[in-house]
Amino acid sequence: MDPLSSRVILRPSDLQQSQAFYRDVLGLAISREFGDPNAPGLVFFMGNGLLEVSGQRDNAGNNDGGPGHLELWVQVRDVAAEHRRLDEAGVTVLRGPQTEPWGLVEMWIADPDGVRIVLVEVPVDHPIRRDQRGL
Repeated sequence: MDPLSSRVILRPSDLQQSQAFYRDVLGLAISREFGDPNAPGLVFFMGNGLLEVSGQRDNAGNNDGGPGHLELWVQVRDVAAEHRRLDEAGVTVLRGPQTEPWGLVEMWIADPDGVRIVLVEVPVDHPIRRDQRGL
């Protein structure tokens, strides 16, 4: 296999609510809009990845495993600033910013369907930011 592109696909219980969350609350830019003009699928830019929010899962939470089988990991510049902004916007904060034992600062939020989104800040002095080949 030689992948040329990839993306995560969410099938939310309420398409408009979830699209508004990712577009308006998180502020992700739209890469592509497709399908039914009355209920289009949206593909959002997410750093060097893409997130498609389209279709709808059934009431039992089926279709792609439901929220318990999916998490999103998103690197941001300033987790504390995002915490303040998202808290003010009424987003469900599952866990506030904490420095993990591996040195990254993480906070956890939930989308309207309860999908956990891990927001991660890489501190300036973290080894991920340095070329380790010369050490």
